[in-house]
Amino acid sequence: MSFDPAIAALVPPGSRVLDLGCGTGELLEHLIKHKGCSGYGVELDDANLLACVKRGVNVIQRNLEEGLAIFEEQSFDVVLQLETLQNLRNAEAMLKETARVGKMGIVSFPNFAHWPNRLQVLFGRMPVTRALPYEWYDTPNIRVGTFADFGVLARKNRLKILDSFGLQDGGVVRTRPNLMASVAVFKFERE
Repeated sequence: MSFDPAIAALVPPGSRVLDLGCGTGELLEHLIKHKGCSGYGVELDDANLLACVKRGVNVIQRNLEEGLAIFEEQSFDVVLQLETLQNLRNAEAMLKETARVGKMGIVSFPNFAHWPNRLQVLFGRMPVTRALPYEWYDTPNIRVGTFADFGVLARKNRLKILDSFGLQDGGVVRTRPNLMASVAVFKFERE
């Protein structure tokens, strides 16, 4: 997964970063080289781990379903959880862990309420789009969520949303992102 510059822009220069589900480490490498950040990636896939090592990115092999007990409270300035939350059995628990170990969290996930998804459901089919590229029977996504749903979950867990927007075809969507964006992005901190 390549990173989006709008998400990279949310990370303050010099931050200590934890990237959960970091994939090949492309974003973390960018943050280290261009924003003076430091930190770690957490990844399960062997091929992605190797890619991180080749990039010079510090990476820990760990299943996120096991939580983040290996990290102390507020041990990172920023915790990234980009397009992983929807793959976890207990997304709320991981969101709480993200807020516990980081002073600030940034999450992104496919926005199920994007209008093409709504249209496909209206015609009786589960959506298959660039943001949701799998058929219902072979998807790694355990759950689906919407831009609006995350706002409710954040309030329930006493998370203050600092910024939020959608992404669509490489552009930032701030007007009606629940309807107009295929990916939801939130920057938050604990209240």
